Amino acid sequence: MIYTIDMLMNLVDSSEKNYDREIILKAYRLAEKAHAGQCRESGDPYVSHPVAVAYILVELGMDTECICAALLHDVVEDTDYTLEQIEKEFGNDVALLVDGVTKLGKVPLSTKEEQQAENVRKMLLAMAKDIRVVIIKLADRLHNMRTLQFVPPQKQRDKALETMEIYAPLAHRLGIRAVKEELEDIALHYLDPVACSEIESMLEMKKENREKFIEDIKLKILGRLNEYGIHPHIEGRVKSLYGIYRKVYMAGRAFEEVYDIYAVRVIVDTVIECYNILGIIHDMFQPIPNRFKDYISTPKPNMYQSLHTTVIDKEGIPFEIQIRTWDMHYTAEYGIAAHWKYKAGIQGKDKLEERLAWIRQLLEAGQEAEDVEDIVRTIKTDIGSEEVFVFTPKGDVKSLPVGSTVIDFAYAIHSAVGNRMVGAKVDGRIVSLDTKVETGQIVEILTTNSPNHGPNRDWLKIVKTNEARSKIRSWFKKERRDENIVEGRAELEREFKRNYMTMDEQTAKTFIEDVAKRQHFDSVDDFFAAIGYGGIILSRIMPRLKDEYTKMVKAQDAVVEPEVVSLQSQKYNKNTSGVTVEGIDNCLVKFSQCCNPLPGDDIIGFITRGHGVSVHKRDCVNVINGMKDESQRGRWINVHWDEATPVSYRSTLDIVAQDRNALLADISIALANFRVPIHELNARELKNGNADIVATIGINGIDQLNSIIQKVEKIPGVISVERSGK
Repeated sequence: MIYTIDMLMNLVDSSEKNYDREIILKAYRLAEKAHAGQCRESGDPYVSHPVAVAYILVELGMDTECICAALLHDVVEDTDYTLEQIEKEFGNDVALLVDGVTKLGKVPLSTKEEQQAENVRKMLLAMAKDIRVVIIKLADRLHNMRTLQFVPPQKQRDKALETMEIYAPLAHRLGIRAVKEELEDIALHYLDPVACSEIESMLEMKKENREKFIEDIKLKILGRLNEYGIHPHIEGRVKSLYGIYRKVYMAGRAFEEVYDIYAVRVIVDTVIECYNILGIIHDMFQPIPNRFKDYISTPKPNMYQSLHTTVIDKEGIPFEIQIRTWDMHYTAEYGIAAHWKYKAGIQGKDKLEERLAWIRQLLEAGQEAEDVEDIVRTIKTDIGSEEVFVFTPKGDVKSLPVGSTVIDFAYAIHSAVGNRMVGAKVDGRIVSLDTKVETGQIVEILTTNSPNHGPNRDWLKIVKTNEARSKIRSWFKKERRDENIVEGRAELEREFKRNYMTMDEQTAKTFIEDVAKRQHFDSVDDFFAAIGYGGIILSRIMPRLKDEYTKMVKAQDAVVEPEVVSLQSQKYNKNTSGVTVEGIDNCLVKFSQCCNPLPGDDIIGFITRGHGVSVHKRDCVNVINGMKDESQRGRWINVHWDEATPVSYRSTLDIVAQDRNALLADISIALANFRVPIHELNARELKNGNADIVATIGINGIDQLNSIIQKVEKIPGVISVERSGK
């Protein structure tokens, strides 16, 4: 459907709100002029998009400034108009809204994820100044999703995933139910079209019976309530496609086991009537145990309030009944937008500020993290998750994402409580710190007054919420800088070794300085400190570092002068390395890290620039690929093992085993029995409960190494032993 200015103005005129028609028309004329000649991917005039966004916002009841900003929201981003011109024509508030919705431009970010994260961060900063920014952005995304069929398939999936992970959770957190559900349902069509089609088919098959069933239930309830002198408004609803999808496909339930597919909503004038009706409903129908929720006394974080109960009628069909007042209903349907549409449910500046406190928490979490993608992960985990409601001993309620631990609860109370935490009680019993909290539990945090006490680094692996994680990192950042630098440097060295990234001291220094600069740190120590306190997660940046390392190595092995490559027939050079190089006298020999050749392996040499001859196994992937390059082929040279020269060679074993006590000791003893030097022995715990041990030892050849591997494989609990570079 193409939205026109006439459609928009008809909706404006039919609205009960007092809109400024002239300024809205002025904004439209500017947008029409600015976007002249531009078209959507559907072929429609581009200006139809901002008009559609404005139309959605009028439906939500937003004000004149919001409608003007919607009409102008792409002008600064996609045309030659500037923000200063918008401010001059329409005032500071409209300009602020337009700027908040405008994406970042000309920002040198290396990945789409970073670009996405920075755009979201900018939007949140604007939200903190004016919440209407995100409401415009949601309307913008909603119309883009409605017209997603006109864009390429990959872009459809990317937009659908971004919508599901960021914009639908934001709509949920703002309580705008209709927008949230439509965004989720459209996104699902592109992310899992087969499942979506199956759900639609199941609903369609039962459509006639469903409509009759809901009407019968409505009449029964209305008749009984009228007997008590209560005259409510009653409506029926069917659960959204994505709501059913989550329970059937993600939770693994049968379609018939989803009890709240059908629901009846009872709306009355007062809270007392809500509880009275609940009693009448439970007298009429059999309630299902543990399916009653009182969101009136304990509102959701988005201020949603209602009584929910699931009951069974005489035919054995389960259904949900929601009971609420009109004010609650406005808030449930329109969320934060009800402030403009009805002035209901969130009257007063203090109440509005209370509802928006989570935005400040998001921004604080984002400011603490050097990784710009953390802000997006926060939305996915902290905002997008289902909640549990947990009580303090004084009866205060804290809302946390499902899966949160007692540590998350402590930090939800206050940073100081989390930092001084030494233990926790759940319903009066002392529990471990990794205990997950559940709805209805009373949690008491045990603290210490010791000034030297602080969180444990291992807590970063336990906590669920990004709020807790950012507060823990903040403490380490401020209180343990020297310790963080040492820990960060050690962790980076371990990752370099695990990924076989070997460099001399000067090369490593230059390499790390470049990495720190690209990560926007003023010094290498700041970079190490960020790794130490968890601000930088090495596993996320190591693929990029490995690529940079590979490029650097290739640059060092660049083409040399042709005369250096010429061979002298049947002339040999013996080295203390234990390798004889055919045709070259007195050259440096080094063993490649990509395949780690050992005596007994079939080997070949490669003449490098400034680093002598690099020895590889002949079946090394770099040899196979290098032989295909005509320009490099002349640099490969025959080399041989010199058995007359006794040399100890370093070889690294990667051992995976079931984690247990004395595991490292047993491996050390097995290696010591072969009387080989152990140059390095590192172990780390894996998420699946196993341990990964990396052992670098000195050996005299492949036969001895195979014997060692066979011996280590027999150690109880050892799952696999692999030679690195094999």
